[in-house]
Amino acid sequence: FRRVGTSVRRPRGLNQLSGMGTLWSQERPPEEGQSTEQSRWWAMARRLIMAVLLLGLLLGSSVLLFYIFRSCGPRPCERPMCWHLLDHYLASGNTSVAPCTDFFSFSCGKAKGTSNSFQALAEENKSRLRRILETPGSWHLGSGEEKAFQFYNSCMDTSAIEAAGAGPLRQVIEELGGWPISGNWTSLDFNRTLRLLMSQYGHFPFFRAYLGPHPHPPHTPVIQIDQPEFDIPLKQEQEQKIYAQIVREYLTYLNQLGTLLGGDPDKVQEHAFLSISITSQLFQFLRPLGQQQAQGKLFQLITIDQLQEMAPAIDWLSCLQATFTPMSLSPSQTIVVHDLDYLKDMSQLVEKQLLSHRDFLQSHMIFGLVGTLSPALDSKFQEAHRSLNQKLWELTERPPVPAHPRWMKCVEDTGDFFEPTLAALFVREAFSPSTRSAAMDLFTAIKDALITRLRRVPWMDEETRKKAQDRVTQLQVKMGGPEWAMEPALARQKYSDVHLGPSFLQSFLSGIRSRQARIVHSSLQPFLHHRWQVSPWRVNAYYSITDHVVVFPAGLLQPPFFHPAYPRAVNFGAAGSIMARELLHIFDQLLLPGGCPACDTHALEGALLCLERHYAAFPLYGVTSFNSSHTVLENAADMGALAMALQAYNKMLLWHRGETTLPNLGLTPQQLFFRSYAQVMCSKLSTQDSQDTHSPPTLRVHGPLSNIPAFARHFHCPRGALLNPSERCQLW
Repeated sequence: FRRVGTSVRRPRGLNQLSGMGTLWSQERPPEEGQSTEQSRWWAMARRLIMAVLLLGLLLGSSVLLFYIFRSCGPRPCERPMCWHLLDHYLASGNTSVAPCTDFFSFSCGKAKGTSNSFQALAEENKSRLRRILETPGSWHLGSGEEKAFQFYNSCMDTSAIEAAGAGPLRQVIEELGGWPISGNWTSLDFNRTLRLLMSQYGHFPFFRAYLGPHPHPPHTPVIQIDQPEFDIPLKQEQEQKIYAQIVREYLTYLNQLGTLLGGDPDKVQEHAFLSISITSQLFQFLRPLGQQQAQGKLFQLITIDQLQEMAPAIDWLSCLQATFTPMSLSPSQTIVVHDLDYLKDMSQLVEKQLLSHRDFLQSHMIFGLVGTLSPALDSKFQEAHRSLNQKLWELTERPPVPAHPRWMKCVEDTGDFFEPTLAALFVREAFSPSTRSAAMDLFTAIKDALITRLRRVPWMDEETRKKAQDRVTQLQVKMGGPEWAMEPALARQKYSDVHLGPSFLQSFLSGIRSRQARIVHSSLQPFLHHRWQVSPWRVNAYYSITDHVVVFPAGLLQPPFFHPAYPRAVNFGAAGSIMARELLHIFDQLLLPGGCPACDTHALEGALLCLERHYAAFPLYGVTSFNSSHTVLENAADMGALAMALQAYNKMLLWHRGETTLPNLGLTPQQLFFRSYAQVMCSKLSTQDSQDTHSPPTLRVHGPLSNIPAFARHFHCPRGALLNPSERCQLW
């Protein structure tokens, strides 16, 4: 029986089974009675729709994954600066050459024009200065900017210079007492003429006098007396035939100068020959730098009074006081003398000439002054000087002085005489705060790589390693321009001591005096910061031992070496390797014999020997003479710098995504890094200068690259290829 209000439930499965027959036997409603063919059609349609949806889902996922992976990988840099850099690389490289056997030609094989990448950049910086100076109305009236622009325009006004002819120069000669060859000469006191030449015209016919750092701490500026600079390319050991031809060409040049100034031809030739004779004798008094170093006489500290006793022909106190006004000098003033023996011999020669041929000494000084001032004179004087350079090049095979356009010489002179103004203008235009920030980030990455790398230098002892790391940590870095160049107000200095006109020569001479006064005045001021040795538009980085400062001028951190918009591979490979090289020069002393007594000298000597053998394995393309003993320190810096820059670049890739590469160049970021390093070294192949401390450009590319296993890996170089040797060196 059952309770009221309750029901008995059967299991669910039983109900379904018992009712199954009745369900399928009942007649279907009219709408369910469609034909089997129609049902099959609907089933196929459903399957097709599902397939289309599934295919769309797969395609959409693939596209999404493609864009995800594409955003993670290197993208082509489409900015204008990258396209300009691409054009530069395509114009200089020769990609038909196998990179594993001749990467220098691969990168630089079609480079034309200037002799090297640094010179090309220097000329581009001068072009930028030219654009600044030729922009009308971009200066403040009555300021130093306006005076600088006026000087530049006066230099470019060749019509006025040609119209003036030799007149302004004749006026200068009259102020010096005249010239014996013209028949109008007042025999003035020799030292009075010399004093005027040094102080008013910046000409030093018998020696050089300049302000340089004291050889001992605190390295304050001190007067230095050095050998003179000769316009004739004489050598200590020279064939008699070549010597006679050089003298003949120089005699022709001096005859031209005398004729242009209206001198009697016979007298001109006589005085020109005796002037060359004086130059030749002075040259014979010189001692090679190596001989001075061997004798421990690179410099000597003596007083002016002592120098007066040893070389009495020169009134040293009056000449130096006039040159370095407003310094207050006395006979007890200490100065630095280079090659004291030369000064003694020079004094004896001058005394001898004063007794017998005082007029020849006058002519010798005038000839030298005219040669110095020739760039500020009309085209006849400039052509005579250009012709002399061409003839001397043919005789001595020394590189000829390139014939630059007029605007380039005018930019250089304006920069020399108005450096504070042009420095501020150049830094403001070429080195923005964002550029400086990016350059500082790059330097920090390179410096960190050096500190890390010092931990693994095998030949260093722990104490030396710790001191080396501290040196790097304490290093100061200066970028762009000196502190005063960052102040816009300094660009508008008055330059009240610069007097322009009425002739360009007078403006030029006024600029010489103003520059000298500025140098002396700066040396007298207490200076808390490093004194820059280069102008901001130059391309010379350097390390100052005295201040423990590394300097990178704005002119160096420019395309094609550096730009914030470039792929990071370019900046690390080019500018980064330059920065690393300067940092390694801090430790040059350690690599010299006895420079690191506590180090593992056996391991160090082995690394240096390995380095020497490594560089000796490469052929010297087009270089007829090369002394590897002079390049050891630079080779070590080149090799270590590339390794440091690559280490810093690889670390950057771990922490920063979104690397780019140059479009249409076909190089991965790592390959672009090595290409950018080589691009810095692009240079014409020529005879190696015996005094050059760098290896030929091919070795500066192949030596470091072949020592980096990553280069061979990224360019797929077979084992045993020139740039994938079986042995490598570890110095830094």
